[in-house]
Amino acid sequence: MKNIVILGSTGSVGKQVLEVIRAHPRKYEVVGIAAKDKTSELTSQIKEFKPRVVVLEENGQKSLEKLVSYPWVDSVVVAIPGTVALGATLKAIEKKKRIFLATKEVLVAAGPLINKAFKKYKIQLLPLDSEHSAIFQCLQGEDKRTVKKIILTCSGGPFRNWGKEDLKKVKKEQVLSHPVWKMGPKIAVDSATLMNKGFEVLEAHYLFGLPLEKIEVLIHPEGVIHSMVEFNDGTIKALLSRPDMKLPIQYALFYPQRPKNPWKNLDLAEIKNLSFQKPDIKTFPCLNYAYLAGKIGGTMPAAINFADEIAVEMFLEDKIIFCDIPKIIEKILKTHKPIFNPSLRKILMVKDCVRDKLK
Repeated sequence: MKNIVILGSTGSVGKQVLEVIRAHPRKYEVVGIAAKDKTSELTSQIKEFKPRVVVLEENGQKSLEKLVSYPWVDSVVVAIPGTVALGATLKAIEKKKRIFLATKEVLVAAGPLINKAFKKYKIQLLPLDSEHSAIFQCLQGEDKRTVKKIILTCSGGPFRNWGKEDLKKVKKEQVLSHPVWKMGPKIAVDSATLMNKGFEVLEAHYLFGLPLEKIEVLIHPEGVIHSMVEFNDGTIKALLSRPDMKLPIQYALFYPQRPKNPWKNLDLAEIKNLSFQKPDIKTFPCLNYAYLAGKIGGTMPAAINFADEIAVEMFLEDKIIFCDIPKIIEKILKTHKPIFNPSLRKILMVKDCVRDKLK
């Protein structure tokens, strides 16, 4: 039995991690959970899994850092949206815990800092995102020097065929209804703007050590191919499965083993089409903003990440309309003066700078 801590246990990913653990009860003991608020969901989790420690986000980042630092913790799932768990992730690395990463903003905001810590403490990170899990699996047994490019697939969100004028009429309920995946409100909004895919491009850049120009995005509405790797000889490896987050979660938690899963598997005979198209970056510019921020480097990716956090928060509170989100991110992309080789403190300070510019 491995002792695991779940940061973000009541969120969409956290609940599915617990579902996988529930399906394989002899593999992991849940010794700690952290959640944003005290809810009936959290109460149920406490009753069922009986963790030794429970932390609420309102207790502060230091409490999260303390939770992941206990000597009896083996593995840590990072599934809190945004950068709330950034300090706790670095602390878990320092304490040589195995990291299961679902929160892409951690790498977006502090990729070089996180990678430096991984090299220093020589611990393993396994991605929980379906796209990055697919890339990780496609690269098994391959020489990275033979990789021509990574192809991240994207459902395109609920508005992939809409025009700019149509997007002005978008309602919040439409944004939160993703056509393929079950997800929380923050990632649902990011998927609709394609900012989520932009963040995944940056995450892949840091995870797999490839330059941004070797990372491509293709719209794939069916959500069956989760990502691909093209090699120098023209061969393309793709990973196919049902669009179910529990599958990449199970792969990570049991890596390198592949136990049977109790859920429905993909039936190839049922698939009528596998279609692809290039993303429309004129209508959905957030994807391009991520590439631009990554090329600038320093704290620029952190700045657009914080701008997005603030913009999404404002949208969910009905303070701005959907089309305002990319405008806010563009403003920060144009005005932020990046700090290069920043410390964690300076990265976190960027959020206040961004908030001041958006007042």
